[in-house]
Amino acid sequence: MITQEQFDQEVKSIISNAIREDVGDGDHSSLACIPNNARGRAKLLVKDKGIIGGVNFAKKVFAYVDKNLKLEVLIEDGSEVTYGDIVMYVEGSSQSILKAERTVLNAMQRMSAIATKTKMFVDLLEGTKTKVLDTRKTTPGIRVLEKWAVKIGGGENHRFALYDMIMLKDNHIDFAGGITKAIEMSKQYLKDTGKDLQIMVEARNLTEVEEILQNDGVFRILLDNFDYEDTRKAVKMIGNICLTESSGNINETTIRHYAECGVDYISSGALTHSVHNMDLSLKAIK
Repeated sequence: MITQEQFDQEVKSIISNAIREDVGDGDHSSLACIPNNARGRAKLLVKDKGIIGGVNFAKKVFAYVDKNLKLEVLIEDGSEVTYGDIVMYVEGSSQSILKAERTVLNAMQRMSAIATKTKMFVDLLEGTKTKVLDTRKTTPGIRVLEKWAVKIGGGENHRFALYDMIMLKDNHIDFAGGITKAIEMSKQYLKDTGKDLQIMVEARNLTEVEEILQNDGVFRILLDNFDYEDTRKAVKMIGNICLTESSGNINETTIRHYAECGVDYISSGALTHSVHNMDLSLKAIK
């Protein structure tokens, strides 16, 4: 996984790029009609229901835009919210509040939606040992925010990117000439480069699970698009040799059934690629 330093740098890059994209050479709407010394107060209002996400990100955005802005946070990340709740107040330069507004709202609406869906999946698995994972099916440029939101919702992060795990999927296996060859080449690569990365291998059927188990050094096996019966068989075959993960055909109807097959993890791209943003707004207080 990425380090805290890498995480923090990703967040900083997102904020600076978002403000650059939105403000450019100036917020001319505010500059045109709001005096430089004008001060104001605004509230971040919930117009939906679910799990709030992005409060701590909003703090960073407001601080980036204007370190003198003062925030009063009433509801923290991961809390349940409903229509009419006030998440926070922000006070200070009116121009600064307006400059930060859209970046804060865009991020929090997206993060809250992801946190809400993740929490729903996590709740569906209550009483099982199975944990919910995200995937790399994220919005380009803001992956760290979306994976942050998964954590807020109670899920866990899969690998962050291509650089922090060796994950041998169907195309890697086919291009390399087979499962065993792909694993052997990966282990040699790690030895040659001195990199300390876990190896995960995707299986498309029980025959491939058997072949993977003939090789040492595999951290986790991904059971891709297995039905319930074959998932149970695969979990029994694998035992304690390595961890197991189900993926494919995961939704609110199927997720509990896969968990009851005994897998350690269930990953779902839907956590980040199929959510409806939570409705939030920032309203000036007169």
